[in-house]
Formats: sequence, C-alpha cells, structure tokens
Amino acid sequence: MSEPLVVLVTAPESEAPALASALVERRVAACVNILPAVQSVFLWQGRVDREQESLLICKTPHDGYAAFEAALLELHSYEVPECIALEAHQAHAAYAQWVVDSTRIGTE
Repeated sequence: MSEPLVVLVTAPESEAPALASALVERRVAACVNILPAVQSVFLWQGRVDREQESLLICKTPHDGYAAFEAALLELHSYEVPECIALEAHQAHAAYAQWVVDSTRIGTE
C-alpha cells in the first residue's frame, strides 16, 4: 500500500476553499484541511514580503504525489506555490487505505 503524504500548501485566503475543493474533486487529494489566517513572511524577488494566507494540509498517497503537484501547479495562482510533502512514517492502516481509495491511485 502507498503510504500517505501530508502536503503543506499556502494560498490566498480568498482562493483556499476553491483550491481545496478542486484538489479533492480531481482525486489527487483525499482530504484538505484549511487553516485560515496564517501570516507568512518570506523572501520574494529580493525583498521581504508579508501576506495573510491560508494553510492547506493535504493528504495524498506517496505514489500520487506527481499528480498532486501537477494539479496544484495548474490550479494555484502563485508563480511558485509552497508545496512541501512530509512522509507519514506511521498512520492508522484504515486511514492510509482510505487516502489511497479516495484518490486516483486507488481507482487505477
């Protein structure tokens, strides 16, 4: 079975709900949690910038990461969106299977 990944993505608060829905509807994420009101401070094009964003916590199978990333890059409004995948070294077996079954990996 493909182990689940937790993928962290930031997005403008106004875009986060639609982005989360699109990722789940395309079946590249089994679930996306949206944490609102994240203050991001980052270096962009040589200057320190600050943005009010939402943090999306996405769950996808390890084997589905490439499809997840491709969809994210197509859907996201940022030129270089945050997309950081963290491996889940342990996960409840039934939940891990649900992640696989809820994405394209489980239906191919």
